[in-house]
Amino acid sequence: MASLRLEGYSTSLPEVVAAIDIGTNSVHMVVAKVSGSGRFEILTREKDMVRLGSAAGDMKRLDPDAIDRGVAALDRCRRIAETWDADIVAVATSAVREAENRDEFLARARDEAGVEVAVISGYEEARLIHLGVLQSLPVFDKRLVLCDIGGGSTELLVGEGGHTSFARSLKIGAIRLTERFFADGDWSEARVRVARRFLADILTTPGIAIRAERPEVFVASSGTAETVVAMAAARRGDEKPRNLSGATATRSEVSAVVANLIAAGGPDGARSLAGIDPKRLDIMLGGALILEAVMVAVEADELVFSDTALREGVLFDAIERRTGESRTHHLSNIRRLGVLHLMELCEEDPDHAMHTAWLACRIFESLSTELQLAPELEELLEAAALLSNVGLFISHSRHHQHSYYVIRNAECLTGFTDNEIELIAQVARYHRRSAPTTRHPTFAALSEHDRRVVRALSAILRIAVGLDRAHAEAVQKLDVVISENGVVIGVGGSSPADDVSLDVWSADQRTDLLSEVLGRPVRVEEI
Repeated sequence: MASLRLEGYSTSLPEVVAAIDIGTNSVHMVVAKVSGSGRFEILTREKDMVRLGSAAGDMKRLDPDAIDRGVAALDRCRRIAETWDADIVAVATSAVREAENRDEFLARARDEAGVEVAVISGYEEARLIHLGVLQSLPVFDKRLVLCDIGGGSTELLVGEGGHTSFARSLKIGAIRLTERFFADGDWSEARVRVARRFLADILTTPGIAIRAERPEVFVASSGTAETVVAMAAARRGDEKPRNLSGATATRSEVSAVVANLIAAGGPDGARSLAGIDPKRLDIMLGGALILEAVMVAVEADELVFSDTALREGVLFDAIERRTGESRTHHLSNIRRLGVLHLMELCEEDPDHAMHTAWLACRIFESLSTELQLAPELEELLEAAALLSNVGLFISHSRHHQHSYYVIRNAECLTGFTDNEIELIAQVARYHRRSAPTTRHPTFAALSEHDRRVVRALSAILRIAVGLDRAHAEAVQKLDVVISENGVVIGVGGSSPADDVSLDVWSADQRTDLLSEVLGRPVRVEEI
């Protein structure tokens, strides 16, 4: 079974796609059949409550038992996906994102369950949840505030028309809050008062920012919101519908649910409350308090529940990349916009960056087979080329190192996974000066495959940078000739009168790393 990779754009369209969301509390999967138009029909859904982020110590490490449960759940998901002959795309959020031993989980997921997992940032998580919500609620043309309460984090977003104007990932979730204030099952008023003060403090700044956006509708997703809405409906005497998507609850109804939970005194007492999910008993008060606090902070009078969230967003995003309109460029729209935005913010000479990227891609296309590089890696090379000089925004001295820092910490690179951003940042970091080496901790931390990718892509980028040494965009022709004796990169201007001698000399001085990667001499000459 092939794996549908997040990092690449492909024009091929699988018949069935399985999207897996690995959260702090649960592993969710949705399997969908894709039509030629890019629409999809849900074939099956799976959910396994594994409590991946159940460890003490503010979720700094994943417990061995939790890793076992997570890998077992992924193995079940993979076997179900195989029955549909589905391509798989899997993402991990807060618990894996923050764990010091996340590489152990990722390796076991790949080796034992046969699932490649991409770790995504909080900002990217919020964007994908927004995409998922837009699949089930008629809110595309409304300015909405979205709240998704997970086990380890809460994602807040303001968006309109598919665009995001505010996004924040907060390290408060139903499990995390429970572990902090209610770990012993005591739901006393005194504990609740302290928890509410804690939440009010955390939500002050994002609350101000969200209110300034003047959202029209408050949308809540996740199991916490679903259970609160079901409990509010039960209090009204409404019969629970088969599908709660689009159901509403007022802020006063949410507060009434919280009051009922407090009055229950703990998980055992809450078991008899109408509408409650028995599987969420121990973390229900923590999740409901977060939902109530967010509604207070953003001054929302009513919530609308969405039963689609991250997994549907991942599914839609994967399908959109394979059927999108932007087929003539290596960067898909959402990713390209983020890269260009960061470039425009920090790049002193955008034209030079664009020309360098063009040259790098031409070299890649000629050498990718020889270098055994997958076609989708051209996208990462292009992004690195466009952003290689953003470190000049900080200082000219060691600006390649500053570029790594800026790329690695920028929040605007939406659409890329955490690993993709790391690779882009490292390729940009090694576009000049020292070659990639395991003496550098960040490079040493990469997998063997990713180290090979960084070496190859940065070798190409070094030459491309040299080919526009004069920042005049003089090199307009490029021809690569490969033989057993070596590689010759022939370059020229748009006319014989164009002087490219400085660019040729500069690029030829930067061929050492590519020669080493290819295992044969590389030279640059004028044609």
